[in-house]
Amino acid sequence: METHPNDEQPAHPPIPPRIDITDNTLALARVDAVVGQGPFSADWTSLATYTPPRWYQDAKFGIFLHWGVYSVPAFGSEWYSRDMYRQGSKEFDHHAQTYGPQAEFGYKDFIPLFTMAEFDPDAWAALFRRAGAQFVVPVAEHHDGFAMYDTDRSRWKASAMGPGRDVFGELSDATQRAWMVNGASSHRAEHWFFMNGGAKFDSDVLDPEYLDFYGPAQREETAPNELFLEDWLLRTVEIIDKYRPQVLWFDWWIEQPAFEPYRRRLAAYYYNRAHEWQREVVINYKWDAFVPGSAVYDIERGTMGGVLPEVWQNDTAVSKGAWCYVEGHDYKTLPDLVAELADVVSKNGVLLLNVGPTAQGTIPAPEQELLEGIGAWLSINGEAIFGTRPWLIAAEGPTQVAVGSFTDGDLPTYTSEDIRFTTRTDVTGEYLYAILLARPADGVARINAFGSGTGLLPRAVRSVVVLGDPEPVRWTRVAGCVEIELNEPRTDAPGVVVKVWLEPVVPQPRGDFLHG
Repeated sequence: METHPNDEQPAHPPIPPRIDITDNTLALARVDAVVGQGPFSADWTSLATYTPPRWYQDAKFGIFLHWGVYSVPAFGSEWYSRDMYRQGSKEFDHHAQTYGPQAEFGYKDFIPLFTMAEFDPDAWAALFRRAGAQFVVPVAEHHDGFAMYDTDRSRWKASAMGPGRDVFGELSDATQRAWMVNGASSHRAEHWFFMNGGAKFDSDVLDPEYLDFYGPAQREETAPNELFLEDWLLRTVEIIDKYRPQVLWFDWWIEQPAFEPYRRRLAAYYYNRAHEWQREVVINYKWDAFVPGSAVYDIERGTMGGVLPEVWQNDTAVSKGAWCYVEGHDYKTLPDLVAELADVVSKNGVLLLNVGPTAQGTIPAPEQELLEGIGAWLSINGEAIFGTRPWLIAAEGPTQVAVGSFTDGDLPTYTSEDIRFTTRTDVTGEYLYAILLARPADGVARINAFGSGTGLLPRAVRSVVVLGDPEPVRWTRVAGCVEIELNEPRTDAPGVVVKVWLEPVVPQPRGDFLHG
């Protein structure tokens, strides 16, 4: 067995006693009482009357956090807890070579090493606010079954093991102190099968002492039974009631048919609780887990082909690979991330950008640098992002963008002809924004859609400025485009944002055709 930096492992602290969750009668009755009081009921017709909140549509940018025990091995991805038990996987071999056989050193044995000793929730919140984030969505529980929040339904939780703190609650509080909106993500549904590789050979997954952690470990083909579905519902209700998140993000697999009545029940409960709190909330879902209009659709690591009539969300990461902290990330660049943000917002979307803290509770320096870079860009160009709405078209330019999920592994190199559009109407007037994804080499920005002959912009233009440049720019509008002669850049921020202030529409006075 290879030597590992963590060979001097702390002794396992005493494991708390197991919690009995087999009788959920009273807890379910309390859920149904909230569902019964309205205004939402647990049917799709009622849930489809939901309206996404204005704050969320204006927010445009949030932070996602994948943190957990999987950041201790920091190998492969946040699926390490599954893959370390899958014979033939690189994680299986790495684990056996580094830590020993899975029967002797299992996933549970990483928990004492997950200390979060340097975790400073207020410092994290300050970083996210400097980045321009309007809401923060930490993972409450991932597929591994280790709760980052203080649950009453499991002994396997950060408040009792590892950090010995309710790190989720502390970050939620810090988020709100920093005037951002707190959220939560649940990946619990997949725990039904997630550790099943360990049931196929001699591993600690088979040890009866740890069944409440490693979970059912059933085959993927089997539907979850009622006990698991009740527990999924009640764990989610617990997160709602203890922390009052205004964003509740769900991973895939809840679209399985067995979850359908529980999804409806959960959504009605959450929306009715939010009605009590006088807060507007968001459920994010993937694929077809919810009917259109009943929650906000989320696409993972991808984009849409054009403007959607309803707000949607792209969840992606600063890394092209893993969501959690691993050694040797392949990071996106700042121009990549700015382009993703502009592309999503131009199509009526919201960007939820993930970072992965270390097991010690720090955010890696390259990820901090990227967040600071986004914040610096938004401090100049945020007017073209926050509170905007999509224009008639989302984009122009020669570069083709792959549409759908999981398309960000091979990001395109954009040119100055690749532009994303947003618009704003407020008390001062109407504005259009053209976000050039690269700076023109010849110093001239050309925006075809704004040409007088395109039919897209029949209005007269009052003024044209470049955000972040206090000096006026020379511009001309002809049939085919608007051309702007750019001044020398004052920063090395990616791209250029052009702001067009439109002349107001003056109502035509009516003539007196009635009297005379």
